[in-house]
Amino acid sequence: MYRARVEIIDSTFPPALAALVGIDFPWDHDEKSDGAAPTNIDYEPYAEFDSAERTADWIHAWTGNDELDGDAFRVFAQDGTGGLVASWLVRPGRPLTEQPVAFFGSEGEVGVVATDLGSFLWLLAGGVGPQEAVEFGEDTGVPHPELRAVAERYSGTEPRTPAEVLAAARAEFPDFAETVQSWCR
Repeated sequence: MYRARVEIIDSTFPPALAALVGIDFPWDHDEKSDGAAPTNIDYEPYAEFDSAERTADWIHAWTGNDELDGDAFRVFAQDGTGGLVASWLVRPGRPLTEQPVAFFGSEGEVGVVATDLGSFLWLLAGGVGPQEAVEFGEDTGVPHPELRAVAERYSGTEPRTPAEVLAAARAEFPDFAETVQSWCR
């Protein structure tokens, strides 16, 4: 029988994620009068990580696998459809900021969208949210000045384009979707 783990995990955000809380992420369904595409980043940051119990409940429901407990993920945001954004704790002994960032969509879409938190900040700065990255790729965004300032301050890396961020993530984790599928029952 499935039972959510009852464990206290540190719910405190690293400064890079805390800096995203309170930023107004653009969402505009309408084309611009000049014919330009709408500026959209479907990203709703949380103020802290989901609890261990909530994360366990989510991974169980998402995969149908009662053997998973969610301890490999720290969920920190969602999109408007309920898709979740999480750090994937796949690099033993490394800090959370050095772990890849993954997206789990509400309709089964999955993908690693950045190799680490700093790269994730550059993805957002380029105007591409995690859902857009998985579904549409790297050329969907319009750069966002406020998010660029966050990336410059907290990423610890040189600027990167969404295309560079996603290429690195895909190169390092090419089988993520298959891995997730193998967890599903």
